[in-house]
Amino acid sequence: MTLRFGLIGYGLFGGHHARAIAQAPGATLAAIACRSRETADAASRDWPDAVVELDYRALLARRDIDAVDIVVPNDLHEQIGIAALEAGKDVLLEKPLAPTLAACDRLIETARRTGRVLSIGHELRLSQQWGAIKRIIDAGDVGNLQSVAFNLFRFPYRPGSGGWRHDARRVGSWIMEELVHHFDLVLWYFARWGDPVAVSAVGFSRDGDPALTEVVTATLRFPGARYAVVTLTLTGFEYHLGCEVVGADGALRAWWSGGLDRTREARFR
Repeated sequence: MTLRFGLIGYGLFGGHHARAIAQAPGATLAAIACRSRETADAASRDWPDAVVELDYRALLARRDIDAVDIVVPNDLHEQIGIAALEAGKDVLLEKPLAPTLAACDRLIETARRTGRVLSIGHELRLSQQWGAIKRIIDAGDVGNLQSVAFNLFRFPYRPGSGGWRHDARRVGSWIMEELVHHFDLVLWYFARWGDPVAVSAVGFSRDGDPALTEVVTATLRFPGARYAVVTLTLTGFEYHLGCEVVGADGALRAWWSGGLDRTREARFR
């Protein structure tokens, strides 16, 4: 059986998702919904066999679409995600689930009510590097897990189309823009030992908006005095991500460094 995907959003990351769908076994890119004529023309050139729509509702109305991949700014996740679920489509939604807890709850409730699949794109779990840490932990090579620390030091975020990434009402929070991946990895690594029992954080924003926090440190406490620390520095340069894992019988350190967050000449170990 071939899973026929509709892609909603064809910006920079939408293009990456299109290629991933086309390369996935058992999947085909059947339709693309775009916000502008410019991106629609680009989608038509890149994927001549796919139907291109200028309204995501037209894509959702198509009966030949099994699942949709939604790659749009954060503030549109709830609206489009719920519409897709209500249309009977399974949904792959780019992170974060939504900018507010209430919106997240509405998406989850809709998925349960309609019986459709709702999955969030935490692709770092599929990374050979960050996925290897999970395999090492699960194999018991570091023993009883005690602590995990992620440190992200990078240049400021790009504004995004229409400046949405620098608009607190649209992005929700810079913590959800990228650290959401590292929080997800922490929860994944500690899954055997349970959910966090406490979370605390401190940070600052030069313009005073707590949603656009440029430097932040969060601590998650897990059962048995285990803990994780996740830090973000958006006032830095280049892109450097490090991870340290400590267990009762061993420790490991992993890192990834590049001039940009998407460089193909990165250094890592």
